[in-house]
Amino acid sequence: FHKKTMSDTETHPLPPFAPQNARLLMLGSFPPPRERWKMDFYYPNIQNDMWRIFGLVFFNDREHFVSADGKGFREAAIRDFLGDKGIAISDTAHRIRRLQSNAADKSLQILEPLELAALLARLPRCHAILTTGELATRTLLTLLPDTIAPAIGKPGRAVFQQRTLQLYRLPSSSRAYPLALAKKAESYRACFAAVGLIP
Repeated sequence: FHKKTMSDTETHPLPPFAPQNARLLMLGSFPPPRERWKMDFYYPNIQNDMWRIFGLVFFNDREHFVSADGKGFREAAIRDFLGDKGIAISDTAHRIRRLQSNAADKSLQILEPLELAALLARLPRCHAILTTGELATRTLLTLLPDTIAPAIGKPGRAVFQQRTLQLYRLPSSSRAYPLALAKKAESYRACFAAVGLIP
């Protein structure tokens, strides 16, 4: 019998990616275990399709951000692109207990959420938040009292410290979420267009 101890908790291994020009903040839940990482950045697992979604939406090429050998991602290109577009990325969980060795929603017990106020203070132009998946959405709503969860494809609205925010809930980029890549990309494209990141 393995008794849970404090050593079983994990603190988020990445700082928020917070370009000052960001108009949109993307929030996931928490990264997978480090042995699944292919880069030191968000959505580092080659089995996660986030960067293929971005490739499809912005370049009509799902492999745009995939490395030449197909085994990883082009981290510098992703960082440059997000900085140019004005997209910030973080996760809704700051400290977690991992119940199984993956990043599935049901495997994560959130002990401490993101410090949303501190992050938004660094993003003066940000007026939209996108959550990628159910747990990320639920966790964000604990930080936004009296806010109704947006349905996928139907933006919601919140007021946080005198700032009005548009809320978008999008399908998870995990392959465990049963929706075709092209369909996921359509949802993301609609959100990015609504925020003014694509014409």
